[in-house]
Amino acid sequence: MRRPAWNGSPPLGGEEARARIIEAAMRCVDRYGPDKARLSDVAVELGVIRQTVYRYFPSTEELFAAVGDAARENYVNRLVAHVAGVTAPGEVLVEILAYTIERVPRDPYLGLFLTAGQSDAFSRRAMSAAAFESCQEVLARVDVDWGELGYEGRELTDLVEFLLRILLSFLDDPLPRRDGAGLRRFLRRWVLPAVVSTVDAGGYDR
Repeated sequence: MRRPAWNGSPPLGGEEARARIIEAAMRCVDRYGPDKARLSDVAVELGVIRQTVYRYFPSTEELFAAVGDAARENYVNRLVAHVAGVTAPGEVLVEILAYTIERVPRDPYLGLFLTAGQSDAFSRRAMSAAAFESCQEVLARVDVDWGELGYEGRELTDLVEFLLRILLSFLDDPLPRRDGAGLRRFLRRWVLPAVVSTVDAGGYDR
């Protein structure tokens, strides 16, 4: 016997429908993995036909982009907690970069485009307004007074862009792969000199 649509509990409106579709997509990612979860799996999970999902998300790319967006807030909170108590601005920048470089490819939601082989889509998302806002939020919440260091307005926006471009270069074409202490040494040696003219690098080892 065929299950009733929406498993017998239709959403009250479009916003609830989108939220439930995203939640179902996350369950499918957990069950099948980010490279095997399909829009048809999401439809089955919800007890609807694929056309119903397409009504709210015109493409698979758009649906899984929404899943990534839903995971951003959680990731920002985790990243801020990870660098809590670190006050040397250079070390904060290194750890923001290193932690994200290490985590995104392994995160079943944030790394959806990479694991699905859709690097062009990932590149667009990585440099989107939402990505800028997330990075700005992280910098605003860490234990560093960027304004006191000369980073306000346009300067802070440029710093955010710089960080995102560095992240994208690692995530979109990560060769050679680096992690752990080696990744952090590399970032301290080559990335921090680009910003040390106005930010004290916190006594990092060259």
